[in-house]
Amino acid sequence: MKITSATYIGSKPNHTQCPNDQRLEYAFIGRSNVGKSSLINALTERRNLALTSSTPGKTMCINHFLINNEWYLVDLPGYGYAQRGKKEMEKLKNMISGYVLEREQLTCLFVLIDIRHDPQKVDLAFLHFLGSHEVPFAIVFTKADKLSQSKIKPTVQKYLATLQEEWEELPPYFITSAANKMGREDLLSYIESINKQL
Repeated sequence: MKITSATYIGSKPNHTQCPNDQRLEYAFIGRSNVGKSSLINALTERRNLALTSSTPGKTMCINHFLINNEWYLVDLPGYGYAQRGKKEMEKLKNMISGYVLEREQLTCLFVLIDIRHDPQKVDLAFLHFLGSHEVPFAIVFTKADKLSQSKIKPTVQKYLATLQEEWEELPPYFITSAANKMGREDLLSYIESINKQL
């Protein structure tokens, strides 16, 4: 898929205020500082489409970007960032679960996982939450450029083995790097194939 246009549409505090058309939506979510904004910028080849930050937990709203005037790429707030107040954490939790569970236009949720870390409780709990609610999702391993080529496959296999302890069928997964655009074409081809089916 060639991305010819990527336009920021707006940021909303909850799913009911998001764009009211029937375009398909592909949302990106992950723990704070997983490289979400960088990946979105790499996918769209727009340097500052999604604002990157060295401070975790920068995304506080549901951000919509219209791609090729056909479908939406959605940037969701990161989860699991503990250095917020209890009230703020609750607000974010409600925002995310409201979008993920009730947004009819959500076609696939891409859950970003930092490939350098062992399976984290907060990620596994979130994947379990998605599975129990039958939310269509795929896993996107980020920051693969930080590992040597020989370590990438075993690291991913180890992660998938952890998932297989609980899951009969594994979700699709992608190995990416925003720095060198690894996995970019695979991810976009996957989105394109779903768009064609629907």
